Amino acid sequence: MYNNNSSSSAPSSSSSSSEAGDTRSSVFSRGEPLRQPRTSPPVSDSSAESRSPIPSGHNSSTAADTLVKISKLSAAAPEFVPGCCSSFQDDVYSDESEGYYAEPSLADFVQEFVSHLNSSPGSFESEIDYITDMLNSCITTEEILQELVELIYVQSTSIPNFAYTGARLCNHLSHHIRLSPASGNFRQLLLQRCRTEYEQREQAVRGDPDTQKRFHSYVLFLGELYLNLEIKSGKDTPGRANILLGALKDLLNTLCSHPDDPNLMCAIKLLKLSGSILEDTWKEKGQSDMDEVIKKIEDVLLDAKCSRDVKQMLLKLVELRSSNWGRVHTAAVSSDATPDNDPNYFMNEPTFYTADGTPFTAADPGEYRQRLQNKLPYTCNEGMLLCFSFCSDEDEMDPEIEEAFERFCMESDARRKK
Repeated sequence: MYNNNSSSSAPSSSSSSSEAGDTRSSVFSRGEPLRQPRTSPPVSDSSAESRSPIPSGHNSSTAADTLVKISKLSAAAPEFVPGCCSSFQDDVYSDESEGYYAEPSLADFVQEFVSHLNSSPGSFESEIDYITDMLNSCITTEEILQELVELIYVQSTSIPNFAYTGARLCNHLSHHIRLSPASGNFRQLLLQRCRTEYEQREQAVRGDPDTQKRFHSYVLFLGELYLNLEIKSGKDTPGRANILLGALKDLLNTLCSHPDDPNLMCAIKLLKLSGSILEDTWKEKGQSDMDEVIKKIEDVLLDAKCSRDVKQMLLKLVELRSSNWGRVHTAAVSSDATPDNDPNYFMNEPTFYTADGTPFTAADPGEYRQRLQNKLPYTCNEGMLLCFSFCSDEDEMDPEIEEAFERFCMESDARRKK
């Protein structure tokens, strides 16, 4: 049995070896590379090879063309945005030379330069021309001009201690904003805005604390506006807005008619700010409006139930007005001044001291001129003599200095006589 098996297996092994030799010879006789070319698409297995429509042996360009033909992708397809992301895009301004940046609004610009002027009011003169040029470049319509007026009005009445600088700003812009539509220029639109607030004074003066605070800020801004807003008429010198004069009187009467502490304090601040100018203007017109206002304040002192501190402030205000608002009367003209009509007659005269330290001035009759004349023998004006009055009789000047001084005194005396 063993022999039969071995004998039968021998031919089969020999045949298999001959077939393997044939196969190796046929494979190597083709002359093909041992691996696939790098440019051909990789083939995973026979099943993938059977599914692929690209026949083996094609070059890479043919395979790429075939992929393009059977692809379902399109270059015109819409942009893919994942569901978790938003497609929001900020409003930007494109400038080919400077890239992309957000375009600032008028409100941002006004807020920026108002904050700068409020923190550095001394830079007003150096910065106002640049601010005006920027505003003129962006104010092109009536709506933008009205927006500017509203922005500056709100800033001037809401920022503490900005009323004065805001009034100066309004005065400058009223003369330099070029746009002047049919509805009015900058100054006219500003006065219209102030009139809107003025017409609501009765409601505001009795309102809640926040409303009263806004109204008081408006009153003080109007006072600053009256002092700083200049109106040019022809060749005459600029004058003040007379329309504000009557408005300020009505506002004072409204404040005194509702004499609680905040209203009275606002009236006191307004009168301290502009009382002297208001009274001078009313007197020039032959009106006694300031007397009426002070009479109302005196009535408040007698009848109103305000706090003691506010009453003291009102009393000080009445005293200030009685002293001509703290203004000093102009001294007499120098040619007409005498020790009797000018209390400052001897103010600019120097004080001298004798050897024992006793002071004497021009106010000492009889001794002043005599002592000066005894110091120096030359007749020259007192101003020249005073320069050397500190020298005692025992002091001696250098001969050269003495000669120069004598010549100086003689020339001064000659000029005085001419």
